Amino acid sequence: MAATTHWLTRAYPAGAGALQRGLAEAQARQAVTVAAWLRYPTDLDAELVALTGPGGSGRLDWISGADAPSEDQHEREYGWRSWVDEVVASWAACLLTTPSLAAAAVAALAGTDHADAVPVAFRRLTEPAAGDRDAAALLRHPDLLAPIADLHRPGLLDCLGADTALAG
Repeated sequence: MAATTHWLTRAYPAGAGALQRGLAEAQARQAVTVAAWLRYPTDLDAELVALTGPGGSGRLDWISGADAPSEDQHEREYGWRSWVDEVVASWAACLLTTPSLAAAAVAALAGTDHADAVPVAFRRLTEPAAGDRDAAALLRHPDLLAPIADLHRPGLLDCLGADTALAG
């Protein structure tokens, strides 16, 4: 989840200032957490993805034009990218850009192992204040995130048992 959050905040950075970066990161982290808990609803699912690895950011970098590492850059500098989960990033993008979908996703967490273990409110994701929206203007921009969100939106809708009316 940390790598996927980091990828989102680097690909769609906040405005200047530590507060804006912190607010944008909090929103990205909440969206990624909800998406990951939906994608991997049991402890066993989470352990399996930790064992096998989530796949990396290669396609996401290409689609978004993010700062992918060049061949000669050191692995230690960009090794975190191998832990980016493309599906979770896509689902998080859907949640960040579609408030009704974010609310439905948070409601759907009630049945997961993760939600039972850790009581968490996702207010910055589901009910962002004006300051939250301003800090994450790029991160919540539907047109900018559409190429990422569209990659796996049908899977999220299927997971939520939602129709396309909820998605947009």
